[in-house]
Amino acid sequence: MSGEEKKYRIFLSAAEPSADAHCAGLITALKKSSYNIEFIGVGGFKMAEAGCELLEVTAGKAAMIYNAFRHIIRYMKLIRRIKHFLKNSKIDLVIVCDSPAFNFHVAKAAKKAGIKTVFYVAPQLWAWAGWRIKKLQKYCDKLCCILPFEEDWFSQKGIDVSFVGNPLLDELGPDLSRNKKSYSNFEPGRAHIALMPGSRAAEIDSLWLPMQRIAMKIKQKYAGVRFTTVAVDTEKEKILKDKQIAGFSCEYKISAVSNVARSVDFTIVASGSATLQVAAAGCPMVIMYQSSKVLWHLVGRWLVKTKHLSLVNILADKKLVPEFMPYFASTEPIAEVIENLLADKSKLFRVSRELVELTEPLAANNAGEQVKEIVIKMLE
Repeated sequence: MSGEEKKYRIFLSAAEPSADAHCAGLITALKKSSYNIEFIGVGGFKMAEAGCELLEVTAGKAAMIYNAFRHIIRYMKLIRRIKHFLKNSKIDLVIVCDSPAFNFHVAKAAKKAGIKTVFYVAPQLWAWAGWRIKKLQKYCDKLCCILPFEEDWFSQKGIDVSFVGNPLLDELGPDLSRNKKSYSNFEPGRAHIALMPGSRAAEIDSLWLPMQRIAMKIKQKYAGVRFTTVAVDTEKEKILKDKQIAGFSCEYKISAVSNVARSVDFTIVASGSATLQVAAAGCPMVIMYQSSKVLWHLVGRWLVKTKHLSLVNILADKKLVPEFMPYFASTEPIAEVIENLLADKSKLFRVSRELVELTEPLAANNAGEQVKEIVIKMLE
């Protein structure tokens, strides 16, 4: 029986909204092939809509590192369920996407069941937790990385790795030059600013109120400024609206990071994958992340090995955009930095161009199509 005539079963694991979207895109790409593939796994509604049978909905429930303990019992039960499923089911390939703390357990279960495993999105071991490379070497049969420099880094560690591009940028196409902003008629008093407090509940809890305070501080100086807030879905939009503070006004958009970033002049964004979408849209930004001050000084600052913390500045290898990571208390310095940037039209112009040029290599490949070809080769 040829590969195209045989029926295959692929198990996918995604624990965050971005991973849910990545896996949904991959499922869609694989369904367009001539291969007969059945998809089953854990993830979110985008995966389900693409045609994946879900054992459990996980995307959107992932926890930040300092908030993970409350979820540990639930995830232990889920991991046991996945182990049992992989052991007792006919699965041809396992694909785990992002969330290494969770997905290393899934990959380990696949290994014990004798199933090959693809890691879609590399764990950021180059930034911290480098000692986990041994786990990756043991449980990963193929690594699909989405940042260009990762290919060399993991290859040197003996991992079979390919740079596939960034799936978040697939919809934008390879030519991002049209996204460069001119700022020729820009006036700070009429600026349009986007607020992107993240997709996780923990991010919203820690960043949404500070972002609103920053916005209100800017509006004190520039009365004509208007704001648009991006929510990942209707559930998160409701949370944002419920926590909107008196005196703050904005328009809400759902799951429209790239479109909103292209239409606004500036963005205040939570650290994470959305920063690359904002960069590809040529939108200058300030990046925020909040953690426990005590835990950061006791643990976090010693674990992180990179000179910069945001993906944008790591890729640029310089402080291309301001990053307040971690942000602890006062919003005054952040508002002041933004006000100064809005007053410097030439700098906004330069940063917009550098951001587009930085992200063009990430959009050059269609990640979904690249991973599809890798998956098909592994099935054959």
